[in-house]
Amino acid sequence: MPSPDLDVVLKRFEQPDELRTFPKGRFELVKLAGRTFGRATYQPGWRWSVDVGPGVGKRLCDVEHIGLVLAGRATAAFDDGRVIVLEPGMLFHVGSTPHDSWVVGDEEYVSLHFLGAEAHNR
Repeated sequence: MPSPDLDVVLKRFEQPDELRTFPKGRFELVKLAGRTFGRATYQPGWRWSVDVGPGVGKRLCDVEHIGLVLAGRATAAFDDGRVIVLEPGMLFHVGSTPHDSWVVGDEEYVSLHFLGAEAHNR
């Protein structure tokens, strides 16, 4: 447990402060310096509207996200027909406009979330 007088606090997603699991995925949360960061890991076939939405009573996600894709590919898809593909190395900002998301291809998708982690998958 970190002490208030420490200048450095180190944490790892492998030992998260909170773990949220759902079909075909998990979301690990780490709290650091009064902020919450997340790591999303989704398996091929994962889709927000199918694997998360029913559990939180929503058709689409309305959380604003800022993050970084580490591995795999996924989408941010909007009702107006736009489908944006997120790929490794991309920093992304997806606003709170309702959107769906799904894994593209047969590779696991992993991303870090710097904004929106606390409300992610809730």
